[in-house]
Amino acid sequence: MTPRERFIAALERRPFTGRVPHFELEFFLTMEAFGRIHPSQRRYGQWRQMSEHERALHRKDVADLHVTVARRFEQAGMLYHAPGGWEDEDVRGSLEHVREISGMDYLLTLHGDATYSLPSGEHMMDFVAKLADQPQEMKDQAQQMVDQALARGERIRSWGVLDGFCLCADYCFNDNPFLSPAMFDEFITPYLRELVAGYRKMGYYVIKHTDGNIMSILDALVDAHPHALHSLDPQGGVDIAEVKRLVGDKVCLIGNVNCATLQAGTDEEVVESARYALRNGMPGGGYVFGTSNCIYTGMALARYELMLDVWRSEGNYE
Repeated sequence: MTPRERFIAALERRPFTGRVPHFELEFFLTMEAFGRIHPSQRRYGQWRQMSEHERALHRKDVADLHVTVARRFEQAGMLYHAPGGWEDEDVRGSLEHVREISGMDYLLTLHGDATYSLPSGEHMMDFVAKLADQPQEMKDQAQQMVDQALARGERIRSWGVLDGFCLCADYCFNDNPFLSPAMFDEFITPYLRELVAGYRKMGYYVIKHTDGNIMSILDALVDAHPHALHSLDPQGGVDIAEVKRLVGDKVCLIGNVNCATLQAGTDEEVVESARYALRNGMPGGGYVFGTSNCIYTGMALARYELMLDVWRSEGNYE
């Protein structure tokens, strides 16, 4: 099986033999690993100044970097991250180059969330005030965001290169969701459910990401019917063993090696966190190995490689 085929089998909770698929939402250590600037750190001003020939080379370079990361670290799929300022047609050209150089080896996804996310501190009070004072206006806006995202999904479907979307709106702090479960069900659940259903009807795979303590909204997330939940954050008190027990028969789980341990723990703690995720995620299938967030700037590359050593030796179905 190709990495993509194993990823799809896990998303569909089908049994298979061989290595558990591995996926990271982002890999920001491209400078450390390859001496190349991550797409998110490439300047929009430079893109605006480029000739079309330079832009074509840049689109190919970003595509090549995504594939290089996936191959080096044996990732089964990728969340494609375009530099700032790119239009959809720029993304399309780069995604087509991903397929040209890697075939159908990897599950290829884009960002595709359209639900309200945990607001930044400077906008938090305004957001809460609008929920309280203008609830229908906020619901109308939520519906408009979903409609626009699904219309974009239809356009992208004609490209014939994309497998799915990662929905990356964060809903939770480490101790609880930003909204109460009742408010979550009023302002997010219906729109998340519609968004996922629309994408699935188009034939896309859907991975729902949120950090933090999701336990009080776990049922709402699962009832929206994404193929997978990511990242099952241990820093938010989320125990993959408990989530597997509660909903492992309904949704694929992705995670949950502790990123804080990867950055600041001992090697022994990294090994144990990776083993815990594998030991509790793998039984019965429907599991993809990965961290509880992403491989972010400041994390030691050697720690990620140590985590992968555990996966290679212990993450195998007979």
